[in-house]
Amino acid sequence: MSTPQIKHNTRSEQLFSRAVELLPGGVNSPVRAFKSVGGAPRFIKSAKGAFITDVDGQTYIDYVGSWGPMILGHADDEVLAALQDVMMRGTSFGAPTELELELAEEIIQCVPSIEMVRMTSSGTEAVFSAIRLARGVTGKNKIIKFEGCYHGHVDSLLVKAGSGVATLGLPDSPGVPESLARETLTAPFNDIESVEAIFAEHGATIAAVIIEPVVGNMGCVAPHDGYLQALRDITTRHDALLIFDEVMTGFRLARGGAQELYNVTPDITTLGKIIGGGLPVGAFGASKDIMRHIAPAGTIYQAGTLSGNPLAVTAGLVTLRRLKDEAVYQQLEHRSAKLCEGMAQAARDANLETVTNRVGSMFTTFFTNEAVTDWTSANRSNRELYARFFHAMLDEGIYLAPSQFEAGFMSLAHTDELIDKTIEAARTAFRLVMSDE
Repeated sequence: MSTPQIKHNTRSEQLFSRAVELLPGGVNSPVRAFKSVGGAPRFIKSAKGAFITDVDGQTYIDYVGSWGPMILGHADDEVLAALQDVMMRGTSFGAPTELELELAEEIIQCVPSIEMVRMTSSGTEAVFSAIRLARGVTGKNKIIKFEGCYHGHVDSLLVKAGSGVATLGLPDSPGVPESLARETLTAPFNDIESVEAIFAEHGATIAAVIIEPVVGNMGCVAPHDGYLQALRDITTRHDALLIFDEVMTGFRLARGGAQELYNVTPDITTLGKIIGGGLPVGAFGASKDIMRHIAPAGTIYQAGTLSGNPLAVTAGLVTLRRLKDEAVYQQLEHRSAKLCEGMAQAARDANLETVTNRVGSMFTTFFTNEAVTDWTSANRSNRELYARFFHAMLDEGIYLAPSQFEAGFMSLAHTDELIDKTIEAARTAFRLVMSDE
């Protein structure tokens, strides 16, 4: 089974042909492109629950979930009703609302590291604001990040990033000044000795370490036992700040995010995805002592006209309040485990070597025969086999990420019946992949 070419026969293909004349690469974000798997991206017309439907009328069981925020499922009835109600009163005021305070209270109540929070309009904005805050508080400039971790398209962090950068084969990005790149030091994920070595050489100039505590942007990769605590200990010892980028993991892996799951408290946390219930949103938070450095309370400037807008805040409030029931995370754990175990068995039955990584309701199937613990091991996965599998699953009505280097996501709308259908689809897809070998 070869990778499909663009033939312009379907409505999606026709729209993509039009899109490449209007948008760079035909998309508004590189991860939406099918560049690494071939063919034209599906243009989506509607979504409901665990399903998305494209402009050609094809419906798929969706495991992308708008890249994570759709933990309740698409077009949740309660979220839509709340949005309709608040929308009738206005979409944005450029002035404070009580809704912002309610969302801040929900976040502070749940996330261990956060005593005060500032809303933004995207995860990227939250991250670059957190970096500025760390530099301003410490008076130091250098940042340590990890190979394969992606923190949005922040200039100083677009170095050895994962996600769309890895998919497109771009090690860095033109347009990032060398002077900024020099302020970013990189280490392999899950290698604490390399971090110790960097601090031994540059410790006096390092403002912060930023990490995805569970990586989602080179596929799902978990931290080794004790790794996050070791980072906590090193940064404390060197008077540097520890930043957890929980844009993807916040409220996804546990109500308090990865920091609750692993019982490690960072100095600063960035959030996004779920706290907007599917609408554009971001946030960063820390202790009151740190956050009071942010203007207008302090001198470190950060602003955003649409930050905390009523629509995103409302969708986030409905979502976070629904996640208060611990049974929610038990259900996500059960169904995610069932899916991943079933797909792994289907691969074995087809005599195909794969490795499935999962933490809670985040998961990735890698086409490799070795453990995936960092960018080096992830990068050895067979992209060609993944592309074949991706298209075989599309043909079976299953929508996965169009990249080997992205996590999949479970939602509350994925029933056991849908998971069974997905596993059976995987059996067929794996056999097709092997038959083309």
